[in-house]
Amino acid sequence: MDATASSKFSDVDEYGFKRGDNFDYKAYSKFMDGYLKTLTRRRMKWEAILQQKDFDLSNIDAKLKRYIRKGIPGPYRPDVWMKISGAAAAQQLNPNLYKSLLELEQFNKEISDSISIDLPRTFPDNIYFDTKKDSLYNILIAYAHHNRDVGYCQGLNYIAGLLLIVTNDEEKSFWLLKHIVENIVPQYHSHNMANLLRDLAVFKELVIRRVPAVNRVVENMGLPYAVIATKWFICIFAEVLPVETVLRIWDCVFAEGYKIVFRAALAMFVTHKNAILECTDIAALANLFRDVMIQDSIVTDCHGFINAMFALRLKRSELESLRKLAALNKTTT
Repeated sequence: MDATASSKFSDVDEYGFKRGDNFDYKAYSKFMDGYLKTLTRRRMKWEAILQQKDFDLSNIDAKLKRYIRKGIPGPYRPDVWMKISGAAAAQQLNPNLYKSLLELEQFNKEISDSISIDLPRTFPDNIYFDTKKDSLYNILIAYAHHNRDVGYCQGLNYIAGLLLIVTNDEEKSFWLLKHIVENIVPQYHSHNMANLLRDLAVFKELVIRRVPAVNRVVENMGLPYAVIATKWFICIFAEVLPVETVLRIWDCVFAEGYKIVFRAALAMFVTHKNAILECTDIAALANLFRDVMIQDSIVTDCHGFINAMFALRLKRSELESLRKLAALNKTTT
């Protein structure tokens, strides 16, 4: 570890997550030297547009989309996410929903027990999270009884937990979780996970089309795409990638929808193409996906990773076509 670089940064990031033993302080220092200036410029521009009386965050035009892709400043994320996603509008239509769910006389014991078991497992490396576990329980139990088709599924704790860290607000976290589960990735978290399985098949086809050499390595070594990418999709990269990178991805997810999840997953393969091609056995390949490429300088540089995402050619029409094909293949097999 570079002593000079490590002395500039705490072993805990701004969101309360402890940096791992293998954290590359030198690379992070180099990245932050430029990124801090970018953040300052971004915040000034966001302050200017948010002060405009007639500015409508629910109307995502080309200018607003460009601003969102370049990053929403942390202090503004809770309210901006609520408005650009439509969660704020949904809440206004049913303002007492969250409170009424928490006032139910009895919760399903099996669901309650499952959530309670997962609470200590949720972000144990976050120094602030012990004080948020009661709030996380409330969000998850309320949502489980609101959407009984989903109930509670492992993975929701990481999404809701990160929402809670960002918003520090139970009700906003509930509504954003509801939006993600029902509108961004519907039936990813249902009991049969039908749409998750379909979209993993779609993702594999995208890799075949964009980086066929990478797919050949993965196929030849027998590492299933479900093993590689299920957690990416089901958590939308929470508890997978560095937190600032996840939040930059989520900025775009709330504005542009499910296509961003595919963009991020595909960018993971494209930006790590050479490293994947250099793997000589399944153990090395699995380690690359499980440990190395989810904390290296490529994904730590959140600005560069987002740019790589949007450099990819990917249209919603292609995704919808591949989804239909995947569904058809499932019904004929």
